[in-house]
Amino acid sequence: MTPPPDILEQFGPVIRRRGPLPRTQAAIARGSITVGFLGGSITAPQPAYGWPEPLVAWLVDTHPGLKVTVENAALGATGSDLAAIRAQPEIIERKCDLVFVEYAANDYGTEPGLRYRTREGLLRQLLGAGCDVVLTYVYFPEMQAETFAGRVPPSIADFEKLAEHYRLNSVWMGLHALREVQRGLLKWEDWLPDAIHPEARGSLSYAQSVMAFLAEALVPRGGETRPAELPAPYQPGPWENVRLLPLADIDRSGPWTVRRTTTCHGATQLLVTTATGAGLSIPFHGRGLVLAFDFGKVTGEIRYRFDGGPWQESARDCPAWAGNWGWLRALVLAENLPPGPHHCEIMTMAGPGSAGRGSRTALGLVAVIE
Repeated sequence: MTPPPDILEQFGPVIRRRGPLPRTQAAIARGSITVGFLGGSITAPQPAYGWPEPLVAWLVDTHPGLKVTVENAALGATGSDLAAIRAQPEIIERKCDLVFVEYAANDYGTEPGLRYRTREGLLRQLLGAGCDVVLTYVYFPEMQAETFAGRVPPSIADFEKLAEHYRLNSVWMGLHALREVQRGLLKWEDWLPDAIHPEARGSLSYAQSVMAFLAEALVPRGGETRPAELPAPYQPGPWENVRLLPLADIDRSGPWTVRRTTTCHGATQLLVTTATGAGLSIPFHGRGLVLAFDFGKVTGEIRYRFDGGPWQESARDCPAWAGNWGWLRALVLAENLPPGPHHCEIMTMAGPGSAGRGSRTALGLVAVIE
């Protein structure tokens, strides 16, 4: 299931070292560090054997007495769009020193222009807050044809362009695991039993490549510095300035309630209705609006319009693996409005009957792109 050795070798090193980790080194020196993770299900804290687990254990073991706090904000089946609107409360406000970003897999099917804007906006937020950022790339089945043909998968290649622009370190964990399989050190079925998600042995392989990077990167090198200011954006329109609106402040018509949630990771409260024709009114100042819903098989759809213009309708797919709810899913209503004041009106609808969908609408996050 692996290509000839020369194919994998032509990709070069798994680790791309481009700059120092000054905040990480300072945190270790003072004896306390907060490590953040953003990514999909392969990085998420459920179940508790993903690659962040052995990595954190290694960090504690190799730095006796170091107080380590982990902020794992990775969510299954989510991409950099949702990360860009969650980074401030989930990572930056929690004062993460070192942040690992893993979205090469879950962004794979996203239109390239949009994923550049969401990824770059996320990175600019983290870097602007002074975080040390490391990009990590896992294996994904859709990458196989490109990889086995000796081409860097486009989702990874696009990330590497941003890594070069911002001088970010990166670790191609999936390439490390592939080379282990090729050498007979790792059985494919122990790495990816369902073709996507590694269990304990595969997660350890991913983590070992990052451990090797940190073991090298945390050795001080004279003359290494990080630019004092961010460069100009690589592409226009990154989601750099994002603001969350409090759910309780949103104007409503119909039977809505604000409820605490413990089942939809990534949200603490939900604005919920099961009625069709219930409305929301959201005035805002910016150029875009992104909503994140507690999504699943009983989720309805919405009609929406901006500034009294024509109504549009959402039409989201519902994969067979989705439950009735529990998946925080982003819906980009607009990102290229003229900057300034706008008004969004929303009305709930029942989901498509042919898909067995219901009428529950549960809004978890409302984000303005400024």
